[in-house]
Amino acid sequence: MAGFTISAAQADAPEAAALISRHLSQMDAQSPEESCHAMGVEGLLGRDIKFFLIRSDDGLLGMGALKDMGGGQAELKSMHVVAEARGTGAGRAMLEHLLATARADGMRAISLETGSTDDFLPARRLYEAYGFAECGPFGDYGPDPWSVFMRLDLAPTA
Repeated sequence: MAGFTISAAQADAPEAAALISRHLSQMDAQSPEESCHAMGVEGLLGRDIKFFLIRSDDGLLGMGALKDMGGGQAELKSMHVVAEARGTGAGRAMLEHLLATARADGMRAISLETGSTDDFLPARRLYEAYGFAECGPFGDYGPDPWSVFMRLDLAPTA
């Protein structure tokens, strides 16, 4: 998407760590502790994680990550766009980048967990617009009224 730059990053870089902290604070304010599944810096440094930042000429706009769950399955993690950049297309650009990365890595499906409250409605609508559909808990998740689980089967690219 024009106007945005997305690049791989290290979650412990100062700029990324500050954004992760901001994201965690927002998630803590919107979900009870036992239902908050956002990853901190340490989790986003895992060998099974690809972490990205999105920028514009105005600066850092957001982040997103993919976790390789094995068996051709990936999980979308830490998708976040700062409030000041919402509605600019940055979220769509990051999601498109993450989906393209998952496809390039040979993933067959991508799953995610997001919140069930109205605060998360714009995120759920974005995911639905890209073909994600609600599913049951996956991986280490269990049923949680604060969570919505979604999955997208990735068609192979030609």
